[in-house]
Amino acid sequence: MGNATEWFDYGVYAATATYLTDAFFPGELGTLGTMLGFAVSFVLRPLGGMVWGPLGDRIGRKAVLATTILLMAAATGAIGVLPSHTTIGVFAPILLIALRVVQGFSTGGEYGGAATYLAECASDRKRGFLGSFLEFGTLGGFVGGSATVLACQLAFGSDAMHDWGWRIPFLLAVPLGLTGWYLRTKLDESPVFSEVAEHKHPPGGLREVVTTYRRETLTLGGLVVALNVVNYTLLTYQPTYLQNTIGMGESATTAMMLVGQLVMMVVLPFFGRLSDSVGRRPMWLFSLVGLAVLALPMYWLMGQGTGWAIIGFIVLGLLYVPQLSTISSTFPAIFPTHVRYAGFALAYNVSTAAFGGTAPLINEAVIETTDWALFPAAYMVGASLIGLVAWFFLRETAGTSLRGTEVPEAVQPPPAGLPAQLTD
Repeated sequence: MGNATEWFDYGVYAATATYLTDAFFPGELGTLGTMLGFAVSFVLRPLGGMVWGPLGDRIGRKAVLATTILLMAAATGAIGVLPSHTTIGVFAPILLIALRVVQGFSTGGEYGGAATYLAECASDRKRGFLGSFLEFGTLGGFVGGSATVLACQLAFGSDAMHDWGWRIPFLLAVPLGLTGWYLRTKLDESPVFSEVAEHKHPPGGLREVVTTYRRETLTLGGLVVALNVVNYTLLTYQPTYLQNTIGMGESATTAMMLVGQLVMMVVLPFFGRLSDSVGRRPMWLFSLVGLAVLALPMYWLMGQGTGWAIIGFIVLGLLYVPQLSTISSTFPAIFPTHVRYAGFALAYNVSTAAFGGTAPLINEAVIETTDWALFPAAYMVGASLIGLVAWFFLRETAGTSLRGTEVPEAVQPPPAGLPAQLTD
């Protein structure tokens, strides 16, 4: 629920992009300004990861997670009360971007911490299934944001939404954030972290991550390129793409996004459980190859009408789910406990800032410059190929213990004559 609250903002921002453009970025390049407002929040994510990650490895996961959700909720709520460009001029977009920076800084510690905490609390043989519920929360935030905007559109109408109705979804983040904060303060600390914290362990911090765990850092970063180009193209840029490129209406676009994301939510736990059986590497391979092959045909299909757009979106979403459902079980297992939070936060956020948060901006800029409507699909293909390179260096860790200060190794078969339960 805490993760859903964090990502509620991203769903709302994506679904209200056209209203934000009118309110804060009037003019011919307004859409680019709105996409810049989205992308700029990612600039601070690496800095947030550099601060929150080592702090989480030093003082614990729980305290950091409780703090980041308060920052995120406060910044999101503040967007809902910002004066528009017609009221205070250029200061309106400046303030919007400043709040997006605060959101980026807090999110830099949120996602890696939440995934690390959940992975360390889950049992080794059910980490894929239980970890998938973090992504259930992520999509829940997107769906909640999209559904809230859709409800406001139906209740208030287009004119009122452009005038003041877009503010309501942002204001709802405040009570959601306070609820998430309360729940997180009631959690126990991760048992894996507590076990290591009680004993002297190797030095942690960013320097240790980039010197000793270079392979792990680059592997995670490469996988995140594929993960987030697809994520932020499909789940964030898609409403703008469908409205501006194929002329789909505001409510139809929001409804399509809602249906597609609900389908993805339903199948997430099943894919997570499947990864506990077949492993993480086969899941990622299937997803990366499938997206590389089908991204262009599905984007072409989306241009044929609303019904085809829904089918194309769902197909790409289902191909993306094997990655999404295994983030919390795959990425934390790449690093040992004493640098897990820092390593995850650094590699994830640097890669996300460079390739994820900028995806809507790059897609919009290239389409406006070249009129090539299929560029987002080509961008997905290129990112998936980068992910395939990183996949070759990914260790299989399904069923592997995350305890201790060594890099988790693939599960080995029990020695001959030794009962399997004695090796669990």
